[in-house]
Amino acid sequence: MWRGDYLYLIQNLILKDFRIRYRNMSLGVLWSLVNPLVMMGVLTFVFTKVFISAIPHFPVFVLCGMIPYNFFTVAWIAGTTSIVDSAGLVKRVPVPREIVPITTVLSNCVHLLVQICLLLVMVVFFYGVNRQWFWLPLVWALEIVFVCGLVLLTSSLNVYIRDTRYVVESANMVLFWLVPIIYDFSLVPEKYRRFYEINPLAALVLSLRRILLHAEGPDGSTHTLWKLAGVSFTVFAAGLLLFHRMKPRFYEHI
Repeated sequence: MWRGDYLYLIQNLILKDFRIRYRNMSLGVLWSLVNPLVMMGVLTFVFTKVFISAIPHFPVFVLCGMIPYNFFTVAWIAGTTSIVDSAGLVKRVPVPREIVPITTVLSNCVHLLVQICLLLVMVVFFYGVNRQWFWLPLVWALEIVFVCGLVLLTSSLNVYIRDTRYVVESANMVLFWLVPIIYDFSLVPEKYRRFYEINPLAALVLSLRRILLHAEGPDGSTHTLWKLAGVSFTVFAAGLLLFHRMKPRFYEHI
């Protein structure tokens, strides 16, 4: 296949996933806004009315954590099962198998874009625009690279060990508490902070809050962006390597 054929295939796989997800839904893509808005409302009530939080503009604060977390969890789970779910394509069409999990992640970027627009509208209302917004495309791109690497790892493992999906789901539940979504990073004891900064999801949340809420660069004083980039590309390279080694026997197991 020519390069143009691969691009055409990627485009069609993304559109196919998008159409399937919203088939027969009256609100269509607007459902991408429902989950973060509902969670924002619930968490705001709990942490401003029940457990009183001193964090200003808590709805915006929590959205900076919920939106990257939602994208990460949905894309990781969908990407993990993508090879098994697309068994017909993998067996019949001679294309690089890496395309399948990566397009699954990219299809979720459509929903991510809608949710980012929601976040930016709220940030403009409460905080305004600042020049540090130019960092946002790079920060989001690094998360996408990280998730692509992760799904290459877990999707190849899931072909051989079908329990991988449930491990991923459990890991996502744990990550909700290990990422500063509902609490401020300043509450984390000093001895644990370095672990947060090398966790790409936590690093993304911290960088977003610095950019959007504090009008600061994403690095702060801890070189968070460099750590995020290093871990993201390392995971991507490891995912490609493992996937390449395991894909020759996919046909026998799906």
